[in-house]
Order: sequence, then C-alpha cells, then structure tokens
Amino acid sequence: MSAGHANAAHHEATPEDDLIGIGFGPANLALAIAVEEHNAQCGPGRAIRSAFVEAQPEFGWHRGMLLPGATMQVSFLKDLATMRDPASRFTFLRYLHDRGRLADFINQKSFFPTRLEFHDYLGWCAAEFGDRVHYGREAVAVRPVERDGRVDGFHVVTRPSGNGTQEQATGDERTLRAGSVVLGTGLRPRLPQGVTTGPHVWHTRDLRFRAEALTLRPHRRFAVVGAGQSAAEAVEYLHREFPDAEVFAVFTRYGYSPADDSPFANRIFDPSAVDDFYRAPDDVKQALLGYHANTNYSVVDGELIEQLYRAVYQEKVAGSERLRILGTTALTAVEDLPSGARAVVRSLTTGEVRELDCDAVVLATGYVPTDPRELLGALADECLTDDLGRLRIGRDHRVATTDRVTAGIYVQGAAAEHTHGITSSLLSTLAVRSGEICDSLLLDRAERDVFTGLGDAPETGTATSGPVSVVAG
Repeated sequence: MSAGHANAAHHEATPEDDLIGIGFGPANLALAIAVEEHNAQCGPGRAIRSAFVEAQPEFGWHRGMLLPGATMQVSFLKDLATMRDPASRFTFLRYLHDRGRLADFINQKSFFPTRLEFHDYLGWCAAEFGDRVHYGREAVAVRPVERDGRVDGFHVVTRPSGNGTQEQATGDERTLRAGSVVLGTGLRPRLPQGVTTGPHVWHTRDLRFRAEALTLRPHRRFAVVGAGQSAAEAVEYLHREFPDAEVFAVFTRYGYSPADDSPFANRIFDPSAVDDFYRAPDDVKQALLGYHANTNYSVVDGELIEQLYRAVYQEKVAGSERLRILGTTALTAVEDLPSGARAVVRSLTTGEVRELDCDAVVLATGYVPTDPRELLGALADECLTDDLGRLRIGRDHRVATTDRVTAGIYVQGAAAEHTHGITSSLLSTLAVRSGEICDSLLLDRAERDVFTGLGDAPETGTATSGPVSVVAG
C-alpha cells in the first residue's frame, strides 16, 4: 500500500469523475473492486472514473477489536468479490494463494478465518487502490453543482482529518467533483446516557490499543458493560491477557444469548433476501427485523458462551473466582478517576447498588449509524423521506430525490437497514451490492448520454453479466 499511499495526498478528482466514495471501509472497498473489474472488461469510453475519501491515515477496519484468536462470524466466501464473481482476483482464496497459505488454511477445516487474517485480506485488496484514495482527509460537506436549475454533480469538500501528518498542519481545504457520491461513512460508538470515554473508560472500538498501553493497575479489576459479541470477546480477552485481574461482565440480561446461525435463519443474509425484504410491506419489514435480530444484534457465538461458562465453573471449583458475571444488572454511573474508573451498578432484581473500582471500564455498547444527511447540507432538503422521516432509498441503493437532482446520491451501510434489511451493515452482501451500485452508475451515465445526444440507448446488466462480472455488509 505504501506506494499508492504516498501518491494519494496529491491526487485530485477531475470534473469528469463518475463517483466519489466517502469513506473507504469494506463497503466502498468492495465498490472500488467492482468498478476496477468493470473497467478491465469494458470497451473504450465505458470506464468508471472514481476517487475515495478516508479519514484514517491508512486502511483499517475495527483495529481495536483485532484480538488474538478472535474469529470472523461470517464465512470467508462472503468476501469482497466471491458472491459476485468467484473468478475475481480479489477473492479471499486468491489472497491466501498470494500469501502462500492456501494449503495451510484448507487444512484447518474451517470457514472462519481469524479477524486478524481477514483484516490483512482487506488491506491486501485496499493496497490496489492507494492512488485513488485520499487517506487522512475527512469529507466535511457535499455541495451541489447546478446547471440550468438542476443539480447534475457534486463538490465534495475535504479537510485534513487530524492524523498528525504534515498535511494536517497546513489545514488546507480541497474540493473534489464528480457526477455521483456514494456515502459509506460507517458507524459511531453508542455510549450510555451521561457517559463519556476517557483515559480509563473505553469503548470496545479502542480496546486493544488501550489495554496494551495500560501499565499502572492498582485495582487489578476490569468491568465490561454489554451482552453482545464484542462484550463477550472483551471479557475473554481481558480475562486471558490479565491473569491477575478480576473481570466483571455487567449486563441487564440473565445471561449471554446465543446467536442464531442455523442454516435456515442464515438465509436472511442471502442476496435474494434483500429483494424479498425490499419488496415487503413496512409492517412485514419490521416483523422480519424483529424475528431475526438474534442472528446479529446483542447475541454471542455459542462456542464463546460455553468457553466463558467453563471458565466461571472451573474457577469456582478451584476456589479462585476472577471471572464474575453480573447478570440482571444495570450500569448507573461511570466516573473516570486519576487511578482508574469507578462503575456504579444496580441489581435489577434486588435493587442493591455496588461500586466497582476498576483499572478500566469497557463499554461494549455497540454503534449507531451516521445520518448521511449530515454531510449534505441544503441537499438534504432535496432527499425524499418516508412517513417516519427516513430516507427513501431505491433498490439500487440510490437515494430518492426531487426531480431537480439528476446526479446520484448512494448510501451504503446501516442507514439503509429500513429498506434493504439486516445485511446493510454487514459483510454478507457487499460483493453483490457493489455490483448493483456499479450497474446503476452505468445506467445513469448512459441515460445522460442519450439525453445529451452523446451516446446510444442505455444498456442494462453491464456489471452483472459475462464471465468476469461486476455485480457486497
């Protein structure tokens, strides 16, 4: 990635760029791959010109949770390309072959790589696009480019994101221009009301970095708040890495709930399930999200639950209990202290209040989606919404707008869950979704060319047909 990264700061999108992707996590990385593979197959003049803006100084995906031994909860076949085109050069299997580990991986007899290995795969893919990504820059506004009273393009205003580079010191503002924008701005940490992070109060997003830097530990104790997969992984990690410390798991449930990863339930992650969900009436959409929330939200892998239970039981047998489960217990306050953090918890069944002085309190309280409209300014008023004020989003992931906007605004991520279902923020359909957006961009451009007399009638299926197709959460 280093060579591409070095050039990224000097790349400027031209006025003819077809799209600018805001954010360069797995979703827009999958889109970059789909565009790249379309461009490799298309005829002259059909290539899609793209650029991306990423606040991080280099590619990274949940780095703070790259815990030793933690595995993916999704099959390696649901990588950035296989479900769209198994022959792609960006599949996980091609990565393994390139790294010289294909036979070794096969001998594991597992569909689930470690999170560390999958992150390396993502970085391996991202390295191909360093010259198209503005790393270390944050998109701060999307402004309309108007012609004859219509919005036919966008200016994306970027500034240094504060990553400590020389570029940040200049404080320069740059403007990129393209015909469409794809908003893949990800999630932001959810914190309990009235709680802020600090030196000894961490969100799991920063767990590995914070834990590895912890040197002074007067209390020999940690508290982890939450009952989902990240919470259980944090408990297991701290219990293993700090063998002299107590680890308190604090959650309002009676115990951890297992994730439903049974074959029929997993069909909710199939690409075809997105079609079913999108066509369903609103009440059915809500019912499906409720029925299958236990495939993803506030649930834990069954093997990890059993591992933690065994640890609790074996410590009871040994008479030295370090792993303590505080079920049916609510966090009521957290105070960051010079020597650590104090968590105040209350039993929901007895009302007993207890103070836990800890070396750190870890908040495994999840994430909330960013609202794409935060970047759009006045353009947000041109976006159509449903009766609940949510964005109306087409099946091709394009935001519905007034007729005045002819340029495309696309959304990737959790902001589309109400229209496209539970996979919107997951990896499962990234490969297919990226091809759908690529197809939509091609169709939109062809229709514009016909309108202006510059091209033939629009073709459909450009990105989803052929032996090397370009058809991704």
